[in-house]
Amino acid sequence: MTPGRGDVANQMFQRLTPQGERGCVMRDLAEEVPVALEFNGVGYAVLMATPTDITDLLVGFALSERLMGAGDPAFDVDVHATEEGIIARATLPPERTDDLLDRVRHRATDSSCGLCGVENIEQAMRPLPLVMARSRADDAAIFRALEALQVHQPLNARTGAVHAAAWVGQDGTIRLVREDVGRHNAFDKLIGAMRRAGADWDGGFALLSSRCSYELVEKAVLSDCPLLVTISAPTALALHRAREAGLDLRVIARPDAMLVPT
Repeated sequence: MTPGRGDVANQMFQRLTPQGERGCVMRDLAEEVPVALEFNGVGYAVLMATPTDITDLLVGFALSERLMGAGDPAFDVDVHATEEGIIARATLPPERTDDLLDRVRHRATDSSCGLCGVENIEQAMRPLPLVMARSRADDAAIFRALEALQVHQPLNARTGAVHAAAWVGQDGTIRLVREDVGRHNAFDKLIGAMRRAGADWDGGFALLSSRCSYELVEKAVLSDCPLLVTISAPTALALHRAREAGLDLRVIARPDAMLVPT
């Protein structure tokens, strides 16, 4: 399948068993293509992503990178599929130009040392705002969402190779899901879709089919998500950053148990 033309490809495999049996099976494979993100004509980043919901991805990525704020107007996105991948272009408002150029400068020096390296460390650990929203979901609502998540992952059901990010209402009802081969991309797509729809967390929470990394914590905080639930473990830095910002966490969340950091 041509990159950027669909989200699934097919591949024949030889199946081997411990008993020495052999057979052929056909599998659906999740597509993973380069997605180039451009803002104001500046090439900003290239992500490896599932080629769906690209507009949501760009909007969520801009929020996560602090290139736009919660109160900024939505911008138009032009998406172009090519033989090599996808190009997504957007124009930020003039008042965001300085932020864009500053972030581009730091991203361009990721491999530098000396002063530029120090600046990049500071950029990576920028202070987070405090989460002002609060979730009204109880433990039973979280467990209901965990039980229901699998049926909201059609691409993963076909491929077994993608993550999901879900917006869950306070009663445990899954309202919106985005899938992607990258856990960060899936969350950016969800945040972007909510931003484009003018939706907030409305007393609910985010449920992610991944571990709890500090980047995902920061994305949750910057979207004013009141509660982040992940099915795998957190890193120490993720817990530290969540405490600093007042983000509530539930981790290693499974249908039979979950952990609450104390």
